[in-house]
Amino acid sequence: MSLLRIATRSTLAPVIARATVVRHSSHAAESYESFNDRYASFFASAQDLFELQRGLNNCFAYDLVPSQKVIEEALRAARRVNDYSTAVRIFEGLKEKTENATQYQQYLTETEPLRKELGILTREELYGSK
Repeated sequence: MSLLRIATRSTLAPVIARATVVRHSSHAAESYESFNDRYASFFASAQDLFELQRGLNNCFAYDLVPSQKVIEEALRAARRVNDYSTAVRIFEGLKEKTENATQYQQYLTETEPLRKELGILTREELYGSK
């Protein structure tokens, strides 16, 4: 074994060991209201498609159904960045997150005025129900 390899191994071993240490946060769990406020303000300030899609991915990764306020801000952001397909997909994600068809229908009913204002149709309205 070369002298360089021996020197590299001995100096990298502590660095690798330190990098694999997992740290746990001692912060309290976020409340549903603060979750909704955080994501509503995030989507209200989203200025590009990457930022919007990253926020949607993070928001829908939680084991929570976002409030109507969050969905409305996400829809406005999708239209602001001029990405209609993302606006339609917000409802697809919402359909997966809701517990049943009744809950999903309530979201559709509540967001109908905004959907009409922004000209957004759901997948079912575009292609028919499966």
